[in-house]
Amino acid sequence: MTNTAIKTQTDTEVLDIPKQGMPVTIITGFLGSGKTTLLNQILKNKHDLKVAVLVNEFGDINIDSQLLVSMDEDMVELSNGCICCTINDGLVDAVYRVLEREDNIDYLVIETTGIADPLPIILTFLGTELRDLTKIDSIITVVDSEAFTPEHYESDAALKQITYADVILLNKTDIATPEKLEELEAYIQDVKGGTRILHTRYGEVALPLILDVELTPIDEYTSKVSEDTHEHHHHHDHEHHHHHHSNHLENDGFVSVSFESDRSFDIHKFQTFLTEHLPQNVFRAKGLLWFSDSNLRHIFQLSGSRYQLDADEWKTQPKNQLVLIGKHLDNSKIHSLLNECLV
Repeated sequence: MTNTAIKTQTDTEVLDIPKQGMPVTIITGFLGSGKTTLLNQILKNKHDLKVAVLVNEFGDINIDSQLLVSMDEDMVELSNGCICCTINDGLVDAVYRVLEREDNIDYLVIETTGIADPLPIILTFLGTELRDLTKIDSIITVVDSEAFTPEHYESDAALKQITYADVILLNKTDIATPEKLEELEAYIQDVKGGTRILHTRYGEVALPLILDVELTPIDEYTSKVSEDTHEHHHHHDHEHHHHHHSNHLENDGFVSVSFESDRSFDIHKFQTFLTEHLPQNVFRAKGLLWFSDSNLRHIFQLSGSRYQLDADEWKTQPKNQLVLIGKHLDNSKIHSLLNECLV
């Protein structure tokens, strides 16, 4: 796609971002739905808009940030862990770092973890000093339209991501059946009637449909902040936002296992690990892999039962970095199996 994608579909009008508070778009969506792919589309097609990005990952290795295009100076990594659970001086401090930049940023995009509950993040913006300096524009939820079900891995977070969405991108429509898409749309309208639903492949969407849309009902959330303040009798902003936390990780039982090695994998042994030894309760895995018979960097993505490997050039010294996310995973057993794949 070319940079003209920043224009409206009629190509007559360029996005004109208002300057009353930096607009913030929060991208959420369950494990493997395509959030980083969407973020890359935004960065490739942002034209001359200065966009800052905050990326939050659930795991000790930040894989997504290494897969983003043109990140350099516009990127702020959030500390590992789920930002909706640790809410979170880290999030507030990171936003301040963006606001204090010498060159004015036009827009802030936050990519949450795949198991984030959006509500505490929204309330952090509205329940701290950030409410006067930023303006939440929309909550975008990316949905893997082929894999998503109403019981999605029995996850509290997956449902909340639909509930608080202003825009839902039904992604991966190229591999979902028309019947599945119809079912999903009906389910979403049942959970959140009136939500804007867009169909996408590889996160490709005209930016004026998702940026500067002013769809987040700020007033509804502001009343939640007031109730919270009243309940806890905290008048100091700095203390107050610690109460916007979520118990969804305990409710859902998700854990991550991170693996790193300066030795290469034997590709056949690694494939055997995937097909025969990968625990069934791994729902998502991603990594940058180094195979002994190749000079290329292999980008590994696993979502549910599907996985893919894409190759490009190494930008760093070759090494293996892998994160697996699932329920009740045995860290030492997974490490032992992966160590057996090393050359």
